[in-house]
Amino acid sequence: MKCELTDPRVADLVENRSNAQSLANDGQIRCRLKEYLRTLYSKDPETVILDELGLRHGYSRIDLAVVNGSLHGFEIKSDRDTLRRLARQAETYNKVLDFVTLVTGQYHADRALSATPEWWGIQVAQGGSDEGIRLVEVRKPSQNPGLDKLAIVRLLWRDEAVSLLEDLGAADGVRSRPRRFVYSRLADVMELDALRAHVRSCLTCRRDWRSDSRPMSYGG
Repeated sequence: MKCELTDPRVADLVENRSNAQSLANDGQIRCRLKEYLRTLYSKDPETVILDELGLRHGYSRIDLAVVNGSLHGFEIKSDRDTLRRLARQAETYNKVLDFVTLVTGQYHADRALSATPEWWGIQVAQGGSDEGIRLVEVRKPSQNPGLDKLAIVRLLWRDEAVSLLEDLGAADGVRSRPRRFVYSRLADVMELDALRAHVRSCLTCRRDWRSDSRPMSYGG
């Protein structure tokens, strides 16, 4: 999808990037973004911020995810990264996440709009190791128009999905079958909005994450 670079803030960022004394790396942007999100949701104890949330059973991971009344993913592409993997990552993000924001360094600011769907938000990180990182919002995120129920179901662990099917009286015939049958049944019998709400509840209530999962951080 092509999008003209008409936002003057982007033009200024592109013009000034050659004068930057240092390039922001992933760790610096991540630290600043987490600080921003924790401040933003500090008065909302229901919000959970997750590091490296696995999607499609870990096939893809979103750098940060905010879980509350929606599931908002933040993908970081620092000045030292490339955008080569972004299209493949987006195929998964676009099926699962209610909102997505790309947080990019100044180096990628001019490509960010054309490299992402129009409903993605974009923030540009200014600064580097010798100065503080400043996040500039170039485009606000809007609601994902193309959620996929089966992809959302796969955010659940198998036992969570079976338990939900039991509650719905729809577990017969799939309890002992491979997880793909469990997920398919759940996607068939549950409405999208109810499924989204249940998945968010599971994500915020989990305490015993698998060893390959990162710890959660709570708002406030």
